Amino acid sequence: MSKAEEQPVPAGIDIEPVTAWLANAVSAAGGSVAPPLHFDQIAGGRSNLTFQVTDVAGTSWALRRPPTGNVLASAHDMGREHRVMSALAPTLVPVPTMVGLCDDESVTGAPFYVMDWVEGTVVRNRRVAATFDEATIKAMCRSVVETMAKIHQVDIDEVGLGDFAKREGYVARQLKRWKGQVDATSMPTVPAIERAFDELSASIPDQGVARLVHGDYRLDNTIVGADGAVLAVLDWELTTLGDPLADLGAMLTYWSRPGDSYVALTDPPTLADGFIERDEVVSIYEDAIGRSVGNVGYYHAFATWRLACILDGVVDRYRAGAMGKDDDFDADGWASQVTTLAESALESLHAS
Repeated sequence: MSKAEEQPVPAGIDIEPVTAWLANAVSAAGGSVAPPLHFDQIAGGRSNLTFQVTDVAGTSWALRRPPTGNVLASAHDMGREHRVMSALAPTLVPVPTMVGLCDDESVTGAPFYVMDWVEGTVVRNRRVAATFDEATIKAMCRSVVETMAKIHQVDIDEVGLGDFAKREGYVARQLKRWKGQVDATSMPTVPAIERAFDELSASIPDQGVARLVHGDYRLDNTIVGADGAVLAVLDWELTTLGDPLADLGAMLTYWSRPGDSYVALTDPPTLADGFIERDEVVSIYEDAIGRSVGNVGYYHAFATWRLACILDGVVDRYRAGAMGKDDDFDADGWASQVTTLAESALESLHAS
């Protein structure tokens, strides 16, 4: 019996068709695949499913596909992720090299794409962060912020992304989108989400020049090297065109610090020794783009509210069995966090 036959069949992967597709895609680029392939679902993702795919020669790739089962429309568009990273390949933004996109759902039940595996570290929690010394963590902080600035400095027309999305009305579009996603789930209504939606909608700042917006930019959506430098930016599923300060607001939401009333992640790495404060994050970003960003409080509130909406959908999909096996995911605990986040968004908005 082959190794491919011996391994448990991972949810969302039809091994033989995927093997054939990958062999053809890699061969077209001048490489080769040595079957059988082994598929390991990567822990940590709460939306699309990511697998490390390894052949018997030890070569690895990363495969991304939507969750299994029924999923919300537009939330898991593999073609968008693939297009963005392909377009960014010649820029200063570090992204993995794309192998190919498969939009033939007969292969494994949904579209998927494959990219080269990037060796490095995803700093998901304090335990991982503690493997770096404080000097390296300082360098990591600077690199992750400066890399975000590089995303926002991309010439979207030059790289072929000028028609990727509407350029105007970004925040209004996002408010409408995420409120719609919440309304489409089977989760109970969260009053704080409703109130924050109304208040955010009534006070949208004027948008400047449209830029590429990652949509979920944070430390654990990057791969860093031993020196702390960002080697690759991952998880482009929420990317669009719009107001880059939304990314800065999201980073501030995820950049948990001691004394915060909430944590946006299970064990935020930024609570480890050596990480800088939020105002230093803003300062590094301003230096990188060459201008002041003014009051980012609205964007911090907006990002926190949006995270509540995203988490609401993740909990809904997990309870419906669409996220694969993840014994570490505390659905009830995260459901309570939805309310906490929405209330924190209101607090941030009132303080801005």
